[in-house]
Amino acid sequence: MRVTKHSKQRDKILEVLKNTKTHPTANEIYEMVREEMPHISLGTVYRNLAFLTEEGSILKLDVGSGTEHFDGDISDHYHVVCTCCHRLTDIFTHEQALNEMAQKHFSGEIKKHSLVFYGTCGDCLN
Repeated sequence: MRVTKHSKQRDKILEVLKNTKTHPTANEIYEMVREEMPHISLGTVYRNLAFLTEEGSILKLDVGSGTEHFDGDISDHYHVVCTCCHRLTDIFTHEQALNEMAQKHFSGEIKKHSLVFYGTCGDCLN
């Protein structure tokens, strides 16, 4: 079992992610956290994002843009990515059809899932 000490930096990173809906990158999180903790390093942000992802407190999203994004909302939901501006949007649904379909084709136990839609947002279409 890995023992880690409590960290003010980790708490601030988690707070930033829980209070944003924009799915920021590590660099964007770094800039937001620096407003209140000017001496934090980018390496500290990356290490804490890895820790928070590993322990299941946040989601790491790799949507094919070459940059990872992070989500403080770990509830079951999906994402839509604009292939033009790379903006991520949450989709919340209570549909069980996907879970039922997956279980029908998989004889084991499903522990988690991820679904990302890709398209062009209204702003980019205009």
